[in-house]
Amino acid sequence: MTALAFPTRKDEAFRYADLAALAPLWPVAVETIAVAAGESRTVSIVSTGNADTVRELAISLGAGASFDLRVLSVGAGYSRISVRAELADRASFILGAAQLGSGAQVLEVVSEVTHLGRDASSRQIVRSVAGGGASVNYLGKVSVARGADGTDGSQSVRAMLLDRQSSANAKPELEIFADDVKCAHGCAVGELDKQALFYMASRGLPPETAKRLMLQAFVAEAFVGAEDEDQLLAAALAALEAML
Repeated sequence: MTALAFPTRKDEAFRYADLAALAPLWPVAVETIAVAAGESRTVSIVSTGNADTVRELAISLGAGASFDLRVLSVGAGYSRISVRAELADRASFILGAAQLGSGAQVLEVVSEVTHLGRDASSRQIVRSVAGGGASVNYLGKVSVARGADGTDGSQSVRAMLLDRQSSANAKPELEIFADDVKCAHGCAVGELDKQALFYMASRGLPPETAKRLMLQAFVAEAFVGAEDEDQLLAAALAALEAML
């Protein structure tokens, strides 16, 4: 077999990647996950420590199958999680991801969800926080094939910048070839609401406490309903404490 060529900035899925960190890990082995018709599965990926983490998942869901994937990137190394999911009739897919970057870190989630069957649903929630010059990135595509009527697909992407040296890049995308579908995406990059911080301070909360509470609520949205929600949130909150 011919090895895959190393990507360049011209490759859309790698336009924001840390290519220097990716090079020693290339090529990346594809992790194949097949969920049979009617079955359910949950997976959590937690990237911590100083090691670079690069994973590529190829997920196929049979008729009526469900898959719940949660991602938390909080380590000091480069993190890239790439997900491709194909959904048959009535399948359900959830991706909830939180990225908390600081320093010169580059964190990214790349996803492509393809609705092949009827009445399938997909929901993607990505919440990112960047400080100290970090870069947090999300590139996601939802494709609806011809005949995949009844599709319900959504992407909710939000990033919070703690300073002007940090950056966030986001590209949610829809490609629809069916008529009877419900698809939506939303994207926002910004800073903590100063009016909300002022309001909380006026009620007696110290500024740092108010800031911490707002960020906790922001990140928690990625893990609502997860099987290990408490553990994921605890790890995320510990990372936020270190950032603040």
